[in-house]
Amino acid sequence: MIDDLVQEMMQRFNKEKVMVYNTIQMYRTDRLDFLRKSYEHAKQNNYMIGMKLVRGAYMEKERKRAEEMGYPSPVFPDKAATDQSYDDALRFCVEHIDRIAICNGTHNENSSALLTELMLAKNLSNNHPNIWFSQLYGMSDHISYNLAKQGYNVSKYVPYGPVTSVLPYLIRRAQENTSVKGQTGRELSLILTEKMRRRQ
Repeated sequence: MIDDLVQEMMQRFNKEKVMVYNTIQMYRTDRLDFLRKSYEHAKQNNYMIGMKLVRGAYMEKERKRAEEMGYPSPVFPDKAATDQSYDDALRFCVEHIDRIAICNGTHNENSSALLTELMLAKNLSNNHPNIWFSQLYGMSDHISYNLAKQGYNVSKYVPYGPVTSVLPYLIRRAQENTSVKGQTGRELSLILTEKMRRRQ
């Protein structure tokens, strides 16, 4: 199982700083418990864990497969429950930031704002080495650039590979963004405003 392999690599290479990260999709009902157990294992075996938190983008496929195979759906029933799970994972990671490095992989404004608030409450510097924000190149630039301007660690990631593989991925990301109420329209407005500013 991929999680077992990543855990083995973390235990081997994440002794003093985090070199290896796992990605956990927080729309799965078991992932918050998985995060807690991963932390306990790291604590008992004296290593650090790296976690990239994402919401996930295969909800319909997961439900369909579960129905076809005759097992309970492994994902939350709605976006609100997924959001709660994601934000709870952020809280857990910040609370244990001495042993966890996190990559906040989201285009969600509320979760990004929450992480900055959690950092402030814990008196963590904006450029804390164990905390990164990440968005897809070309999406949610207003989040990325404003965070970077304030001194937070920000990365933009670029998917690569055959067009037949990358295009469906990008379409899912675009669909995911449109589900965030008001965010897509606001982002378009910001882009148009910036475009006008640059013409002047």
